[in-house]
Amino acid sequence: MDGFMHPYRDGHHIFEGWPVFPFFGWGMMLLWLLVFLVAGILVYRDANRRGMNGLLWFVLVILPMVGLAFLILYLIIREPGGVQPVGAGDTAMDLLRQRYARGEIDDEEFRKRKEELERGD
Repeated sequence: MDGFMHPYRDGHHIFEGWPVFPFFGWGMMLLWLLVFLVAGILVYRDANRRGMNGLLWFVLVILPMVGLAFLILYLIIREPGGVQPVGAGDTAMDLLRQRYARGEIDDEEFRKRKEELERGD
C-alpha cells in the first residue's frame, strides 16, 4: 500500500456486508429525492394559496444542488400570513354586498353605491 486508504482490499469492497451500505449510494439518493419532492409539493400548495406562482417555486425547490437554497429563499420572501387574493368571481357588486352584510357601510351608503354601480359610473 502507498499509505492511503483504498476502498477496495483484496478485490472486495471495504463496506461489503455492512447493513447501512445501501444508504451511501442509490438508497440515499432516492431518499433525498423523496424529501425534495415532498418539500416541493408543500411549497407548491402554499405558494398557490398565497397567490404566488406555485409551479415556479415547485421547480426551483426540487432542482438538484440548489433546491435547499431556493426553499430558504421562498420561506423568506413569501407573503406573510395566509393572505388569499380576492377571487376572480367577486364583482364590485358582490364586494359591496359583503361590506353591507358585515356592517361596514349603512343602508344609505349601500343604496348610493349600488345605484352608481348599476349606472356604470
